[in-house]
Amino acid sequence: MVGSIVMLTNLEITNAKTGMHADGNGLYLSVSEGGQKGWVFRYLLNGKRRVMSLGSLKDLTVTKARAEAEDLKATVRKKRDPLELRAEARRKAEEEAKAAAREEVITRATFKTVAEEYIRSHSPGWKNAKHGQQWTNTLATYVYPTIGKLPINQVETSHVINILEPIWKAKPETASRVRSRMELIISYAKAREWFESANPAVWRGHLSALLPATSKIREVKHHAALPWDRMPQFMCDLKLRQGSGARALEFLILTATRSGEVRGATWSEIDLKGELWTIPASRMKAGKELRVPLSAAAVALLKALPQIKNEPLLFPGTKARRVLSDMSLSAVLKRMDLGKFTVHGFRSTFRDWAAEKTFHHPDIVEMALAHTVANKVEAAYRRGELLEKRKPLMQDWAEWCGSPTFAPNTESLDKEP
Repeated sequence: MVGSIVMLTNLEITNAKTGMHADGNGLYLSVSEGGQKGWVFRYLLNGKRRVMSLGSLKDLTVTKARAEAEDLKATVRKKRDPLELRAEARRKAEEEAKAAAREEVITRATFKTVAEEYIRSHSPGWKNAKHGQQWTNTLATYVYPTIGKLPINQVETSHVINILEPIWKAKPETASRVRSRMELIISYAKAREWFESANPAVWRGHLSALLPATSKIREVKHHAALPWDRMPQFMCDLKLRQGSGARALEFLILTATRSGEVRGATWSEIDLKGELWTIPASRMKAGKELRVPLSAAAVALLKALPQIKNEPLLFPGTKARRVLSDMSLSAVLKRMDLGKFTVHGFRSTFRDWAAEKTFHHPDIVEMALAHTVANKVEAAYRRGELLEKRKPLMQDWAEWCGSPTFAPNTESLDKEP
């Protein structure tokens, strides 16, 4: 007996009907209409009546229920709310469970597993599979041996330095890419809340204090370009050269395009009647389709090419349906004693000629070179192809290249004029 309340007997508990049955100390046996029995604790705190469920009769014996009710009564006397304390305890338990689960995930998240996840999630936005393979190869070669199995949240500046120092001076360009890729992977981990510290692979304000800038380690080498005023003589000599490589180089110069674009060109991309070459986005560096107006000289060159049955390429390699190697164009220059100049450099020659010799607007020249406009405001004004304005530019270029300024070469062009 507690106060004026007589505690329930075992028989009363067994035979209890629907309703609430007082047991003392605020403890009640609750019986639902369906016959389910459970314990509840009723209390008054700060003028408010509250009810707290303690559990079912089968899970909580009467002895344990009375002991818990006594403890809860003592808690109420201290002006503390049992329901709020229970909610707080549950929140804490949930937070601890989440923290434990997160810690387990972080422990399993090694640098390699995170890197692989980063590559999978970002590769759909990359231009081709080769880019993804380059990521995988550089990480496997330079990074994984050191920190591949290390939980990513344990990667520190010392690890990054140990990876970069051996290649920073010997292979500065590769080292720069490796550093950048480590930074991106760790940034990805930070976004996933797997890495809490500052990114140890960041260059500005961090690694820049420990390593020299790669730009200071090596001299930046630009593509050596043939001077524009020597183009007529060069083109005259080039026309005398035989072979697919020579014709591909000639077409590259007349169109001011890149080596890969020319070597991969197919007859299906050419509209001889419309004097137009349409390079699909998949073969363009900027990932955007380019329509190239063909000068009379470029059309004449194409018409003179042999069209081989079942051969889609304009300039096939030695084997059917095989693209010419990039070296095949460079080899033409070497055979002409012009090895110090590069194939890509002819695009610079074209730009220099346009600036020095013509009044064509620089925007038209940049569009002809298919250069991406970095400035967003400027790009908004240059959404069109400017195709009609590029046609006279390319015709002027072809006429300059074919002008009879020089006779066929009698001396090596590699000599200064």
